[in-house]
Amino acid sequence: MESHQSDVPLISELPEKRRGGLAKQVWEESKKLWEIVGPAVFMRLVLYSMNVISQAFAGHLGNRELAAFSIANTVISGLNFGFQYGMASALETLCGQAYGAKQQHMLGVYMQRSWIILLAFSVLLAPTYIFSGQLLVALGMPAELSHDAGLVSLYFLPLHFTTAIVLPLNKFLQCQRKNWVTAVTTAVGFPVHFAATWLLGRYFQLGVVGAALAIDFSWALVAGLQLAYAFCGGCPETWRGFSASAFVDLKDFVKLSAASGVMLCLESWYYRILIFLTGYMKNAELAVDALSICMSLAGWELMIHLGFLAGTGVRVGNELGASNGKGARFATIVSTTTSFIISLFISSLALIFHDKLAIMFTSSEAVITAVDSLSVLLALTILLNGIQPALSGVAVGSGWQALVAYVNIGSYYLIGVPFGVILAWGFHCGVLGIWVGMISGTMVQTLILAYITLRCDWNEEALKASSRMQRWGSSK
Repeated sequence: MESHQSDVPLISELPEKRRGGLAKQVWEESKKLWEIVGPAVFMRLVLYSMNVISQAFAGHLGNRELAAFSIANTVISGLNFGFQYGMASALETLCGQAYGAKQQHMLGVYMQRSWIILLAFSVLLAPTYIFSGQLLVALGMPAELSHDAGLVSLYFLPLHFTTAIVLPLNKFLQCQRKNWVTAVTTAVGFPVHFAATWLLGRYFQLGVVGAALAIDFSWALVAGLQLAYAFCGGCPETWRGFSASAFVDLKDFVKLSAASGVMLCLESWYYRILIFLTGYMKNAELAVDALSICMSLAGWELMIHLGFLAGTGVRVGNELGASNGKGARFATIVSTTTSFIISLFISSLALIFHDKLAIMFTSSEAVITAVDSLSVLLALTILLNGIQPALSGVAVGSGWQALVAYVNIGSYYLIGVPFGVILAWGFHCGVLGIWVGMISGTMVQTLILAYITLRCDWNEEALKASSRMQRWGSSK
C-alpha cells in the first residue's frame, strides 16, 4: 500500500466551517465516536475481565498454576487470537466503507466471507493447541511447566473456534453502530463466567482446567446470543440470510484479511513474546508470574484503546466511504487526542498505586515485590497504548494494512525484540531489559504511524475508498 503525502500540516487543513465552531465540531464528532467506542470498550473490558478472573483464580491455586495458565492463555491462545483478530479486522475496512457508501446489503456477505476464511485458518492453527506441550519443551521451556501449560492449552481449543465466529460478528454489528448488542450480550455472559469459574474450579475441583473451561463456556454463550440477534430480525438491512455471494471474490478478500492479520497479529504477538522469553530466565516461574500480571493489567487497560481502534476504524471508514476525506482527517484527530488523554490519566494511577498492583492476582510477597519493581515500565506502556491503537484504527479504516504490516515487522522484530534480548542477556538486565527493548520498538512504530497519518492525502484516500466500493459492491 503506497502512502500519499501532503506538504500541508494535518491540523491546518481543517475546513473553514470547522474553524468557525471548533468546539461544536469536536463535540459532534466525539458523540459519533463514543457511540461506537463506548459499547466497544465495555465489551472488551468485560471479555478481558473474564480472562483476568480465571487468571486470578489460577494464581491463588499456586505459582506454577498461574504460570501454566498464563502461558496457555497469553502465549498459545493469545498468539492465535491475535491472528484471528487481525484477519477479522478486514471487515472494519470493508463494512465501514460499505456502510458509509449506503451499501448495507454487502455487510452480511462480507461477514460470511470472513467466517469462511477464519474458520479455515482456525483449522490450520489447531495443532498449536494440540501439540503445545511438546512445542514448548522443544523450545527449551522447563518440562513440568510445559506439560502443565500444554494441558491447559488443550482446553482452550473450543474457544479458538468460537472466536472465529464472534470476531467477524462483532465487526458486522459494530460497523452498523449496533455495538449495544455486543455490550448487552457480554454483560449477560460476565456473571455466568464468574459462576462457571467457581463451579468448575472449586465445586467440581477441576482447578486450572476448570478456569479454562469457564472461558470456553462464557464465550460460547456470548456468541449464541449475538447470532440469535443477527439471524432473528435484528439486522434486516444488512443480514439477508446465507448467500452464495459469500464465495465470490474470496481471493481478494483473503489478501486483505491476510494483510490485516499480519498487521494486527504482529502487534498482538509482540508483548506475548515478552512473556515467552521470560520462561528462559533463572527462576522462570517468578519472572513469568510478575510479567504476566503486568501484561494482564496493561492488557486490561488496552481494551479501552482497542475500543478506540474499532471506533476510529469505523469513523474513518464511514467518512471515506461517503467520499469525505476531510471528515476522516478530523475523526482521526479527535479520536487520537481523546485516547491519549485517557491513557495519561490511567498511567498516573499505575504510578500512584505501584505497590498494590499485584494484590488481586496473588498473595505471594515475592511476586508482589517483582511487579512493584516493574511499575514504571507498566505506566509507560499504558501511555503508549493511548496513541498506537488509535493510529492503527486509522490504518484499518483507510485500508493501509499491508503498509503497516511492514512497519510492524521493522519496528517490533528488527528493533524491539533484538534490543530487548541484548539488554536482558547481554547486559544482564533480566525482565527489565526485555521490556525496555519492547517499549523502544513500540515507540518507533508509533512515530512512523504518526508520520504516515500526518502526511496522508485524505482526498486521494476517499477516491480509493469509492473505487473499492464500486468493485467489491458489485458482488450481489
